[in-house]
Order: sequence, then C-alpha cells, then structure tokens
Amino acid sequence: MLSRALSVPLALGFTVFLPLFVAVQPGAGAHDAAFWLQLALTMYAGARLSAMVLTSRRKLLQGSFWLFVYMAMGVAPLAQAVLGQVPTPVVGPRSDLTWAIALVFLGCCAFDVGVLLARHRPAGRAGGSQKEPRPVMAHRRRLQLLTVFAFLASGAFIVKLGGPAVFFSSRQEIIAGIQEAGVSNGDGQAGQAFLRGFGTVPALLALLLYTRWLVTSTYARRKVSVILTWAALALLNLVVNNPVSNPRYWFLTVLFALLFAVFPVSAAMYRVALSMAVVVALLVFPFADRFRYDEKNYKPVETTSFLEPMALKDYDQIGMFANTITFAESGPGHFYGRQFAGSVLFAVPRSVWPGKPRDTGVMVGQWMGTVNTNLSSPIWAELWIDFGPLGMGAGLLGMGYASARVDRRYARRATRRTPPGSLISVVVPLVAGYSFILLRGPLLQASGRVAIAALCLALVATYRTDASTTLR
Repeated sequence: MLSRALSVPLALGFTVFLPLFVAVQPGAGAHDAAFWLQLALTMYAGARLSAMVLTSRRKLLQGSFWLFVYMAMGVAPLAQAVLGQVPTPVVGPRSDLTWAIALVFLGCCAFDVGVLLARHRPAGRAGGSQKEPRPVMAHRRRLQLLTVFAFLASGAFIVKLGGPAVFFSSRQEIIAGIQEAGVSNGDGQAGQAFLRGFGTVPALLALLLYTRWLVTSTYARRKVSVILTWAALALLNLVVNNPVSNPRYWFLTVLFALLFAVFPVSAAMYRVALSMAVVVALLVFPFADRFRYDEKNYKPVETTSFLEPMALKDYDQIGMFANTITFAESGPGHFYGRQFAGSVLFAVPRSVWPGKPRDTGVMVGQWMGTVNTNLSSPIWAELWIDFGPLGMGAGLLGMGYASARVDRRYARRATRRTPPGSLISVVVPLVAGYSFILLRGPLLQASGRVAIAALCLALVATYRTDASTTLR
C-alpha cells in the first residue's frame, strides 16, 4: 500500500521536481554543457533511487549507492553549478569538469549493466542441481570473546585519550588527543587508523550481533546476561561511536547498521530510511559539523538559501574528480594500480615502504596547494586515476554485479525464520552504511576499518549450526 500511494509523487519528486526546482534557482552559474549534463545525471540518479525505494525486495547495497550518487554526485553539484560556487576550488579548465561529470554518468550506467548481468543465475541453479551455500553463523563462544576484546580495545582507546569526557567535546580534541598519545607521527597515519579502528569497530559489531540476537530470539530476551551485555555494549558505543567525536559518515554507518539490525524484515522501514535520508542530506547534513571544532574555532553557517550549504561544505566529489583529471593530465598520468595497492597494504608503515602512496585526495590537494588536504576522492576518481576510463567502467560494473548478487541473497535470507546468528543479516546493513565512506573516499582512509571488521567477522564466523555453538 505504501508503494502504491507514494510511487507517482516519489518518482516525480526525486526525478523531476527536485532537480528542476534546484536548476531554476537564481545564481551566477553558467548554463553550459557541464550544467545540462549535471542535470541529466541528477534526474537519472533520481529515477534509480526511486526504483530502489519502491522495489518489492529490499536492496540495501544498491539503495545506498544510488542515495550517495543522487545527493553527493547529483543534487549538491547541481546546486553548485546553479550558484557558481564550490566548496573546493576546481583548478582546471571547464572541459575537465564536463569530462568528470560524463565519467560519473558512464560509471553509473556501468553499475546498472552489472546489475542486469547479475540477473542471470549460474547454469544449473534454476534446475536445482546446485545446492544453496551453507549460511555463515555467529559462534556464541567466539561472540563472547569478541565482546571481551571490544571492551578491552575501546577501554584502551578511552584511557589513551584521557577519559570519556574527551569523546563529548569535539573531533578537534580527539585528533589532538591522538597526536599527544604518540600514535600519529609525521606523515604516517597507520597508528591513528589502528587506534581509532580497534577502538570503535569491534564495539559496534558486538552491539549489532547482540541487538539482532535480542530482536529475533525470545530465548535471548529471557536471559539476564544477554540483556546486561547488550546494555553495557550500548553504553560503550555511546562513548566511542557517538556523533560528537566521530565523522558524520561514520555515524551514518552506525545508524544505518543499527536501524536494520532492529528492523531486520521491515520493508516500510527500508523505504522510509531511503526517503528520509534525502531530507537529512539536504537539511541536516551540511549543518551537522557543529562538533568538528571547539568553541573558539567553530564558525556557524550563515546562509539565505537552502542551496548555499551544499555549495560551501562537504559535497566536493565532482569537483575533486575534475581536479584529479587535471592533476593526471598535468604530468603524472595514470598509476596502473599503485594507489589501489597502497589502500590494500594500508597497514605497512612508511618507514618500511618509503614510497607508499598517499591518499589520492591528499595527493591532489597538495598539488593544488590547498591548506586543508582532507579532501574526498570518490570511487570514480580512485578507479580512473589507476586504470583509466575503461578500468573505471569495469570496476563500477563489477560493483553493480556484486551488489545485486549480495542484495538478492540478503533479501532471501533476512526473513522472520532466519536464525538469530545469521551473519549476513548484520554484515550487509553494515557494508551498506559504510559504503557512503567507500564511495566518498579516499580508499586509503577507509581501508583500516574494513580490515578490522573483516578480522572480527572471521573470528565469530562458523558454518556449524548445532545448538551448542550458534545463537538461539
């Protein structure tokens, strides 16, 4: 009923009304090829996001992809094109910006081609000759071990930074505390990544697993020990994963994962989450950096238009892709996997690997001469600078194929009859939330938490389904 009632206004709102409303606002931007291409990209992403919201099957990975594209690569850059203002300077010619928008559009089409290819199941599956892979479950004893480790790691993180009060001050204080702790020396960021990763990721994963256990198991809700452990984990996450001391994209990951852990089978909640996320991204997200700085350094946004915050803050992905193109064409060219190798081998310290690549956003920012080099590098730019347009298209096609396959398996297994210990019911919402960080980039900054989460999941994963090991 929700789909039928909202299908027409939602599709028209995302695809036509909002893009055109932004496009007709007064501003100093030029209505050239880049503008019209940006408008077309926004309308295409709006149509695909509408399809994700209205689908009969929950598609978390595809939904998060199109939500990011619609806001960060669509509506926000369109607002910037209308106003003629950008959060990060675009240093190259206008043609590089046009080429960047075209490449983003190409990548989106490649993603959709991958989704279409995923509809063709392997030979034999339809006839039943291939068995369904055994589900991966959470081992109860290992989950308890992960919980103990989470308390130890987060406790060390809290003590290292000077106590819980620091986590409710500002992100600037957190960074200063990490530097004073001696784990962020020089240009190497591996120590900082490990400290923050181990201090936040195990605690979140343990909370998600216990939350799903309580929501889906009557047995767990009768166990005082399970309820007390969940409450302690919730309190721990309130300290280390709160929105004050963490980047907004990471807190968005926490919210997204918790939402679908609490409502594992609700189609209505899935639709509301994707729809309301657009409103939050438009009205809340640009102002949500209140706790990035302390009282002395915080400068509130003064605006007379709802478009200006999107042009002044955060959404620099299209512009940074254009700058990456200009950077490559100025001499370095493509890196043929070197940047990707640096992301995969993020844990290798620079003292061991002196030529270790920097974050792509940092590298381009230093070439531009910007003071703040904490700049984004969307997955389109990461793939393009390493492998060129064809490699970028192949990478996005692979992402679409993998997303569709995982979404299909998640929808098939995340049902009311799914056992409480099913890991896919926790992993897919977590990946969907973290995909905002992966899509925004740089990949090197995002790799640390991915590796730590993979280690934690490997610790608790098991194929055994007997009553002595799995959650019940």
